[in-house]
Amino acid sequence: MSKIKVIKGDITSMEVDAIVNPANSLMLMGGGVALAIKLKGGEIIEKEAMEKAPVPVGEAIFTKAGKLKAKYVIHSPTMEKPAQKISLKEVEKATIAALKVANSLKLKSLAFPGMGTGVGGVDKDEAAKVMVDCIKKYKGSLEEVILVAYDSQLYEAFQRALEEE
Repeated sequence: MSKIKVIKGDITSMEVDAIVNPANSLMLMGGGVALAIKLKGGEIIEKEAMEKAPVPVGEAIFTKAGKLKAKYVIHSPTMEKPAQKISLKEVEKATIAALKVANSLKLKSLAFPGMGTGVGGVDKDEAAKVMVDCIKKYKGSLEEVILVAYDSQLYEAFQRALEEE
């Protein structure tokens, strides 16, 4: 089972094998975590991702990570169109899809943001519980999964979800 760590910070600065982008099916990187990844890693990431679109919720793709410290970006849609409100079902599907891609690449370390907790509008505590549950149940190559919180509420939600075992 992978070790799960929670940190407060910027996912685009993580030195890991891959970071997860909670994408939309069209792979447009116009807001939230996706935009931060594009601004820091370069337009090339969006260009490469869009060549593989559309990607349904429940599936994921990977691209190179441009100027980021990570090797890859795993784009896992939580929504079909940009700025849609979603439910926990999409959080679960997107988290599992990202883990499967990480495993297929035989990655050792992966960083997740709060899936669906920004634009998607999902409650941070509920999303954190679902994500932690999916990560704990998943068997694969990953040795370390880092949950990266952009604010104190998400950080605390991730911590609570981990302690609830």
